[in-house]
Amino acid sequence: MEGCIADVRCPNCGAPANYDIIKHQYLCSHCGSHAEIKEAIAQKKGFRSILQSRIRRDAEKYHLISAECPGCGAKIVVEEGEAVSDCAFCGAALVRKTYLVSEDLPEMIIPFRITREEAENCLQDWCQQNAARREANHLKNKIDKLKGFYLPYELIRGPVSSVVSRSDGGSRNYHCEGYVDDIFVNGSRQLDNLLLDGMEPFEIEELKEFDFGYVAGQRVKVTDIDPKTLAGRVDEEVSSSYRPVVQKTLETAAVDVNTSTESVLRMPVLLPVYYVKDGDGMAAVNGQTGKVSVRAETESHYYFLPWWLKAVLATLIISAVVFAGFLLFGMQMEMALLITGMLAFFTLIVTLCAYSDTVKVPFLGSAGHKIFTTDDRPLRRIDGVLVKDQQPIRRSVTTPVFFETIEGKEQPVVLKFTSVPRVAGMVLLAAVVLFLPVIIALFLNGFDFERLTLSGSAVWFCIMVPVIPIYLLKFGWIELYERPWIYQIMEDGTKKRYRKKADPDEAKEIAKIILGALFVPPVCFGVWFGILCFVTMCWLTAFGY
Repeated sequence: MEGCIADVRCPNCGAPANYDIIKHQYLCSHCGSHAEIKEAIAQKKGFRSILQSRIRRDAEKYHLISAECPGCGAKIVVEEGEAVSDCAFCGAALVRKTYLVSEDLPEMIIPFRITREEAENCLQDWCQQNAARREANHLKNKIDKLKGFYLPYELIRGPVSSVVSRSDGGSRNYHCEGYVDDIFVNGSRQLDNLLLDGMEPFEIEELKEFDFGYVAGQRVKVTDIDPKTLAGRVDEEVSSSYRPVVQKTLETAAVDVNTSTESVLRMPVLLPVYYVKDGDGMAAVNGQTGKVSVRAETESHYYFLPWWLKAVLATLIISAVVFAGFLLFGMQMEMALLITGMLAFFTLIVTLCAYSDTVKVPFLGSAGHKIFTTDDRPLRRIDGVLVKDQQPIRRSVTTPVFFETIEGKEQPVVLKFTSVPRVAGMVLLAAVVLFLPVIIALFLNGFDFERLTLSGSAVWFCIMVPVIPIYLLKFGWIELYERPWIYQIMEDGTKKRYRKKADPDEAKEIAKIILGALFVPPVCFGVWFGILCFVTMCWLTAFGY
C-alpha cells in the first residue's frame, strides 16, 4: 500500500486518507469512506502500542548504557562499549549509568543517509562560501567537533484550530482551521529550536519503524522536557508554520497566532542530526539531506514606526495634498501656505488621536538569532556517491480556512481586506463627497461648465479637504481591517459575497435619529440651517453670484 507509515488509513480499504478542513473529517479518495478525528487518533494509538511492545522485547538483546550530564541535564543512550566522556551540548563531564529497558524510545526513525565525514564536508563548504561571516571564521576550526545524534522529535500531523489577530492596533480576532502535515518538533531543552528548524525539511517517505539496528554505533538523545512544555512547543511550532499564510491574509507582518493542537496526531520519532556547539558558535547538519543550519552569534531586531511618527507622516502627506489642491484652484502661494499651516495643526491633533490606538505597539522588537542555511536540495547517494538533487524538498503547508459565524452557524469563508474594488470604491466615495456641491450644481445648470463658479463651494472645500483624509485615515482603516468583505464558500466550492441582513430594530433607530434631527428642536434648527447653506452653495456654484 502506498503512503507513509505515519499516514491515517481508511478504515474500510486501508488507503491513505486525506483531511477535509471544511467537513472536519478524514476522507478516502479511493473508496469515499470517511473517518472522524477521534477514530484517526485511536487508530494511531493502536499502531504505536504494537510498536512499543516490540521495542521493549528487542531492547533485551542489546547492552545499552545512558550517559547523563549533570550540567545541562542532557541524556544520551549509547551501546555499552561506546566511549563518551564530555557533553556535546555544554562540555561538562558525563556520568554513565545502566540504561533501563523500561524507558521508552520513539517508535519511528529516519535513518542517517550521510556519514560524519560527508557532514563535515557540507559544513566546510558553507564556511568557505560565507567566509566573510564571523560565524564561518568561528566554526571552520571546530568542524572536527561535529557529532552525530539521533535527536528526539515529535511528528505532528492533523487538524488544528487557530485564533489570529493583527498586533499593530487591530481589535478583531479571526478563527481559522487548517491541517499540519509532517511538522517535526524538537524534544530537547538544550538545543536551539530555530537552528534545528533551519536544517529541515526531512523526507518523510524514509520514515521507518524503529529498530535497534539503525542506532548501532550512534548516539541517541532522550527527550528531556516535561510534557506540558513540549505541548506548548508544539503549539508554538504549528503557529509559526501558519504565520506566513496568516500574514498574507491579514495583509500585515504584525500578527498574533494562537493555535490549539489538541486534535493532532503526535508521534515520537528519532531524526538524524550532526551537531556542534562552541561558545556562541552553533551549527547543525541534516543527517539525511545534508542541509546546513548555522545560528548567528548576535541577536537581530526589527522596528515599528512609533505611533506619533505615523501621525506626523500622515499630517505631512495630507498637508501636501491640501496645499497642492489650493494651488490647483488658483490660490496664491502665501495664502495657501497660511491656510495649510492652520489646517496642519488641526490635522496633527486628529491623527495623533487616530494612531493613539497603537500606542502599545513597541518601537523595538526582538527577532532572535538569525539562522543561515543552505538550500533545500537534498544530497542523494547514487552508485555510492553523494549527488546534489536538482529539485528542492517542498514543505507541505495546507492553506488554512477562515470561519465566520453566519446566521448562527460557523461557515467557511474567504476574507478580503484591501481589494482593488473596495479601495477604489472608498476613494470614489471620498471624491464624490468632496465635489458634491459641484456635481449637484452641474445637474442644476444643465452641465454648463462655463457658468460653473467653484468659489461658490469655497466654504465646503475648506471643511471637507481636511475632514475627508482624516476620516479615511481613522474610520477608513477601521472599515478595511475591522470589517472585511466576507465571501462564503458554498458546498460546490464557489464563493458568494455575504451581506449582513438589515436589522429592522437598527433601521428604526436610525430613522428615529434622522427624524429627530429634522423635526425636534433645538437640533432641527441647526440641521435646517446647514441644509439651507448647502443648497445656497450649490445654487451659487451653478449660476454664480
